Amino acid sequence: MLFTSYAFIAFVLVLLVLYYAVPKRFQKIVLFCGNVFFYFLSGWTNLIYLGVTILSTYTAGVLCGKNQSAQKEYLKAHKEDLDREAKKAFKAKEKNKRKLIIGLAIVLNVAILTVVKLPAQFGLVMPMGISFYTLMSLGYLLDIYWEKQTPEKNLFRYALFVSYFPQLVQGPISRFSELTETLYKEQAFDWKNIYFGFYRVLWGFFKKLVIADRLATAISTISGDFETYNGSYIFLEMFLYTIQLYADFSGGIDITIGVSEMLGIHVTENFIRPYFSKSLKEYWRRWHITMSTWFRDYLFYPISITKTMQNFSKFLRKHFGDRIGKRLPVYVASFIVWFVTGIWHGTTSNFIVWGIVNYVILMVSEELEPLYEKFHEKVIPADHKAWRFVMVLRTFTMLCFLKLFDCYVSAGQVFKAYASAFTFRHFGEMVNGGWLNLGLSGLDYLIAGLGSLTILIVSLVQRKESVRIQLSRKPFALQALVCGSLFVATLIFGAYGMGYDASQFIYNRF
Repeated sequence: MLFTSYAFIAFVLVLLVLYYAVPKRFQKIVLFCGNVFFYFLSGWTNLIYLGVTILSTYTAGVLCGKNQSAQKEYLKAHKEDLDREAKKAFKAKEKNKRKLIIGLAIVLNVAILTVVKLPAQFGLVMPMGISFYTLMSLGYLLDIYWEKQTPEKNLFRYALFVSYFPQLVQGPISRFSELTETLYKEQAFDWKNIYFGFYRVLWGFFKKLVIADRLATAISTISGDFETYNGSYIFLEMFLYTIQLYADFSGGIDITIGVSEMLGIHVTENFIRPYFSKSLKEYWRRWHITMSTWFRDYLFYPISITKTMQNFSKFLRKHFGDRIGKRLPVYVASFIVWFVTGIWHGTTSNFIVWGIVNYVILMVSEELEPLYEKFHEKVIPADHKAWRFVMVLRTFTMLCFLKLFDCYVSAGQVFKAYASAFTFRHFGEMVNGGWLNLGLSGLDYLIAGLGSLTILIVSLVQRKESVRIQLSRKPFALQALVCGSLFVATLIFGAYGMGYDASQFIYNRF
């Protein structure tokens, strides 16, 4: 069920009516039934995958929690009987049991995720949202193992967390402790939540329909016919796709957050004006934030503190000095993280190489940091407005090149496209009307351009405070005018109907 379909709008409206009409103690049941129905519509077999993840991670979490409780009770009961070494040995033995329990659940779910991401080998269709709910579930398990989270003993409540339908399409990757703060609460009807949520959903529809789906036509034309559209067309493709991906992905997150607000449920923000970043490192703190923090907290940090990595660091310090001993283990852990991040997006070579290229740029930038500091001391301060603008422009250009990895199915094709772009073939053809032969008219480009400019202006306006909050303090007439204008613009200029296909969100395929 597409987020931007009439069926989805009808589904949300019916769910909202039922959610607030029933006694509050039944709200979670209504929401869970809505989750199951939403996922069922994507294919009933997908419920099997979701069910296996829920049951396996729930069981592992409960067993791990029971072991932790039994260990504490045993140590308390035998406080006087056991010496220090005996306690240490007992704890190690019990920890190994928990490690086995959690490890088996992780292996099972990672294996399932890996298999469905290899459709060429197994002929399977990847279930909707499996990448997202798998990471959510594994993060929950690891938090239990590290005793940061108490296991949820109620299977229904845990299933409600994993299956929460707004974030199944493309995230965000919620943490159990954060989402369940409001997910499990009984919610009173609040017009403010409805109003704010509707505004956010409408903004997401605007991004998706007016900009992303419109630009998709030209992008698919270029990437689908490389023999015809190469050379300078590749630069146009990179630029348009960079705009499309942000409008598509952030638009979907806006809908997720907006629907959740209507239900009184708080979902973590996933974007903070990423294209204003002055470096790739800063960009990854602003783009798909929940994914970046997940890999940092559940992969990078655990790898960095393993005994193997600590011993490796000691060896390097002893033989090659403190600087190498300190930095090289971090780079090894970072490489593993980025390699896995690439595979998480897709098992084809374009995504794997994309992850490695991101890693190389980040590590080279890290090594050149002392030179940057000297440059800023002697030439221009890092916080100078002109320099910040140059860095934003540079980073955006870099991102345009990196995002080309999404457009082709192999790394070889991507590098072939790069090489072709710098021949500047077809430049005259493209600027003399070729750009109008990509399935879009001049009006289409104008609408997409004005829509993108609107996003830019909104991003600038809300650097200190959300536009919705700012509007809420304005006269009702102005609020109605802004909301009505956005609705009419989406209705009139949205890319649907004859000549267009309703497009699934890009990140749904990851």
